[in-house]
Amino acid sequence: MSLWTSLEPASATVDPGSSTTVRLKVRNTGDIVDEYRFEPVGALAPWTTVEPQTLRLYPGTTGTVELTFAPPRTPDATAGPNPYAVRITPTEHPDAPAVPEGNLTITPFTEIRAELVPPTVKGRFRGRPQLAVDNLGNTKVTASLSGSDTGDRLSYDLQPANVQIEPGRAAFVKATLRPRQITWFGSKQEQPYALTVRRSGTDPMKVDGTYVQRGVLPGWLATSFGLLLALTIAFVTIWLTFQPQVKSAAREKPLAAHNIAPTKPSAPISSAPPQPDTKPTDAAKPDDSGGGDGGGGEEQPEKPQERTAATAVREFAAGSQGRHICYRVYVADGGWQDPVCDGAEAGAVGSGTPIKAVNIAVSGTKGVTGASAYVGAGWRKGDEWASAVDEQDMVIGSDKEADPPMEGMTFKVFDGSVCQDAYVKDRQWMGQTCTDPGGWKYGGSPMELNLQMEAVRFTV
Repeated sequence: MSLWTSLEPASATVDPGSSTTVRLKVRNTGDIVDEYRFEPVGALAPWTTVEPQTLRLYPGTTGTVELTFAPPRTPDATAGPNPYAVRITPTEHPDAPAVPEGNLTITPFTEIRAELVPPTVKGRFRGRPQLAVDNLGNTKVTASLSGSDTGDRLSYDLQPANVQIEPGRAAFVKATLRPRQITWFGSKQEQPYALTVRRSGTDPMKVDGTYVQRGVLPGWLATSFGLLLALTIAFVTIWLTFQPQVKSAAREKPLAAHNIAPTKPSAPISSAPPQPDTKPTDAAKPDDSGGGDGGGGEEQPEKPQERTAATAVREFAAGSQGRHICYRVYVADGGWQDPVCDGAEAGAVGSGTPIKAVNIAVSGTKGVTGASAYVGAGWRKGDEWASAVDEQDMVIGSDKEADPPMEGMTFKVFDGSVCQDAYVKDRQWMGQTCTDPGGWKYGGSPMELNLQMEAVRFTV
């Protein structure tokens, strides 16, 4: 090796979103003029620039190049020490490169974003918004959640009340708002409220929303009932006060004794009268041709009921105890497939046909809830979240032609844990991942790759 190198300094620190520079000294210890080409390698290579990229040195001379590191302020810039390296390739000896190594420490930063979906909810007895909390920092975030409003007019049930979010991930919190007093009559009332995200050492983050409480019965009904009651009372009062007393002065005139007509004997009781002939004539016979409004034609066969995941899981639950999960997928240009259960493969492995929606049903887990991520669109807030109790259908994703295929999903069961494995285009099976009891776990394509899913397998 006719090359000597030195990194100054060998270890450096940088904040995400800024940059730092390290000098690399190179000395030609050979006896011929050589030119050296520099190339950053390793995980930090996309954020590393070398200036100059080539250096020509005479024997015994030393040159310097600068390595500039500029990690972005995103979750991809992993906090903590990160090794890096530079490959130095001599032109005269390309088969004997040198690779000096150093260490770059990226400082941690925390950034979260919270959003209510939808910001305004309506209801008579409850409202059910969802709070989406995104971790945009490069360290894990632990936070607690609570709700508040002016006048303490609402009660709050948050599931879960505490979250731990990995960098670049999101947590979805289901909130149930209940008014402390029921409005039986009257117009709707708007009640502002806020859901608060609290983290240790930082100011709480409040997300404002509005709960619109509707009256159980419309206001006009109370007015009409009161008016009707008043009229009824008035009518009864008038009737009791002015009820007329009617007396008849007529008397029946008695007959004279000689004018009394003799009683005629009653006719003897005969048998029951004959029934009329009810046999229809030819003109009154019903038309057998099937015409007319009555329609005497053949009955149309009933359309067979669609077999869903809930249909399959009910059959499993009826035949065996324990937890079960059944599922089917909607594939592009193929529609819904037949449901499978407990670890069987659903989809079309290696066919290039993407999954657009997944129908899931469980038994013995107290229900299931989840959401889907789309290729190119990621997590879509609003109506893409779904949930179902035991032995009922839950559908995530979309079978609309205009919507993109699914990239991944996150879901959980409320009793026990759920395991999932996804076959991703150009990546094959990603490996089984299981949730902690009552927790969430993402499965599918890595979010930064934006690849479609082609098959899935689930167990509980």
